[in-house]
Amino acid sequence: MVRLAEAEQYERVFRCFDEDGDGKLSPSELRRHVGLTGRELLLKEAEVAVESLDSGGDGLLCLEDFVGFMEGGGEEEKMSDLREAFGMYVTDGCGFITAQSLKRMLSRLGQSKAEDDCEAMIRHFDLDGDGVISFDEFKVMMM
Repeated sequence: MVRLAEAEQYERVFRCFDEDGDGKLSPSELRRHVGLTGRELLLKEAEVAVESLDSGGDGLLCLEDFVGFMEGGGEEEKMSDLREAFGMYVTDGCGFITAQSLKRMLSRLGQSKAEDDCEAMIRHFDLDGDGVISFDEFKVMMM
């Protein structure tokens, strides 16, 4: 059972993934955003995941389906994957995701952004207001 705080976090991530704002995730939206975490997800894999989790039969994931996707796998495996993904964004040795390190990683992933855009992304998930993303904040963002 998902606790209320976790449900709110999942909803926040879901809204971020839902690029067109239709309240559903397509396989391509899922693939793109999972790719931003440092984990490769092929379009075919995203299609299979959506097909297996899609409770509405429309080829898209609703919030409840997405929660099922996020809840899949063991807790230890999730934490290991998150630490690995976080480490890909921490490129300047400070132990945090900075606007500059986010810009570099997004560029490597083919998602070039201006530094101002990266700063705005950081602010969106910077829960303690220190201007960087810690592992705990990254975890909240991704879980």
